[in-house]
Amino acid sequence: MTTVTETARKTTILPPLPKPFTEKQAPTIRLYPVSNYTFDVKEAQPEEDNSVTGRLQRLQEQYETSGMRRTCEGILVCHEHGHPYVLLLQIANTFFKLPGDYIQPDQDEITGFKQRLNERLAPAKDSEHASDPINSEWEIGDCITQWWRPNFETFMYPFIPPHISRPKECKKMFLIHLPKHKVLSVPQNMKLLAVPLFELYDNATRYGNQLAAIPLYLSRYNFEFVDSDDNVIATYPASNAN
Repeated sequence: MTTVTETARKTTILPPLPKPFTEKQAPTIRLYPVSNYTFDVKEAQPEEDNSVTGRLQRLQEQYETSGMRRTCEGILVCHEHGHPYVLLLQIANTFFKLPGDYIQPDQDEITGFKQRLNERLAPAKDSEHASDPINSEWEIGDCITQWWRPNFETFMYPFIPPHISRPKECKKMFLIHLPKHKVLSVPQNMKLLAVPLFELYDNATRYGNQLAAIPLYLSRYNFEFVDSDDNVIATYPASNAN
């Protein structure tokens, strides 16, 4: 499949058009160019724990008082040159993560998730961008995967092992539908990078198993790529229009 439009092709020798192949297809997602978004900086947000051991210890303490941890992360997708890019937070040059975090035990799932997204990416209250409500609003789409932590260890799996009856954490990843324009304010100690799907795919060495699988999760969707003037410049897969 290609994202090249019919008018942009160099050859006039085209194969026959296939019959429709869209049964039971997930909705088409409209993607805006990364240049549509403004990236701002706000006060640093230090990590809660100084080490992996400390993080797992805190998880165990929370589990003993509140039960299984619920974590929500957002997959924010835009495009560059007609290819999907995912926005990832980079910490200390080597660690990548999606925006989001664990939900407080007494919070509703979506309400708590939106609060976490705002903590990470909404403009600070004293920012000139804070007055625009679109910068603190989030359209939460499908939950496209769940990962489970069976024990107080770093390993997580996209399934619950059969010998585990009480997992310690469930992490959900949600597709976030970005509006045409939005200001994203990044903590000073982090970077927000637009990473193409071809870079993420099967690249667990750099991004870890969870992030490297994002292209697989997104493969169920078709995409519509628009430019800064709202013109459709390509579709994914390509349109069958003559």
